[in-house]
Amino acid sequence: MAKNEAEDPLLEEAVGSSLRSSRSNALMKRRYRHSKSVSPAEQNLQLQHPDSITDNKLDPKLVLLILLSYITAGALCFFLVRYQIKGNKTNGVIDAIYLCVVTMTTVGYGDLVPDSTMSKLLACIFVFVGMALVGLLLSKAVDDIVENQEVFLVRVMHLRDKCEMLKEVETNKVKYKFLTVLIALAMFMIAGTLFLYQKEGLDFFDAVYCVCSTITTLGYGDKSFSTAGGRVFASFWILMSTICLAQFFYSLAELYTERRRKLLVRWVMSRKLTPSDLEAADLDHDKAVSAAEFVVYKLKEMGKICEEDVAMVMEWFKILDVDHSGTLTKTDIPSTS
Repeated sequence: MAKNEAEDPLLEEAVGSSLRSSRSNALMKRRYRHSKSVSPAEQNLQLQHPDSITDNKLDPKLVLLILLSYITAGALCFFLVRYQIKGNKTNGVIDAIYLCVVTMTTVGYGDLVPDSTMSKLLACIFVFVGMALVGLLLSKAVDDIVENQEVFLVRVMHLRDKCEMLKEVETNKVKYKFLTVLIALAMFMIAGTLFLYQKEGLDFFDAVYCVCSTITTLGYGDKSFSTAGGRVFASFWILMSTICLAQFFYSLAELYTERRRKLLVRWVMSRKLTPSDLEAADLDHDKAVSAAEFVVYKLKEMGKICEEDVAMVMEWFKILDVDHSGTLTKTDIPSTS
């Protein structure tokens, strides 16, 4: 009993501290909560010293610089071999940029195609580099942008104060991410349809058809951007809309997974305990389950942590417990001064 009384206040103190700081640090904690590559000591340091955190997310400015460098290099190469490319041409520079974008996004309308060994080799190189760039860099940058828009979406929908909005986003992160991406995708589709209808002279149905075949990278080529202005617009629109669609399907899958997870949590918290549950929850085998042991057992049952996570933390605890007392005190922690 004494042991349980010693453990429970520690648990209550940790929970209380977490609740007090959850509103101000909700978005910061979310970035590290699911990271399996960060050690417990590093996570504790990050939460105690948020100003010293090195964000592992990509800097959008760096992504933009890499993207511009890629498109500039690709456009320059395609411009140099412009006479080895056949199709419906408008302006040499615009066509080169346009061909680079439709190549990197794998849209491939077919209105401009390589017609020599050199130009085909360039196309092969740039399509692989472009796919890697979209997959590894741009999708992460777009995800950061979407994350930053979640608070704005909550503000529009609920008009709550800052702390309420942070808490709402933290609780329903996946849902608001899905809604944000869905709204962005709809806006891109509407913009592309209106541009093709008004500027490219397509009828409304063909404009919708061209938008759908483009953002899915199907690119039949029977309908495409044929004017110089249209290709300037397409160079930006194709890039963003195809990435947005990929984010939409990812968010949809994430939303489904989150729903299943919440159902599992509800089932775990509502089912009746059995003697075998108490036996499994008794980590120290003292024939009694403390609050801390119960929390760990339920988290394992919900799938939030696994046996390996518990073993790793316990090993870390044993290392810190230099006097082998079974508890941690200030004397176990070396002074940093």
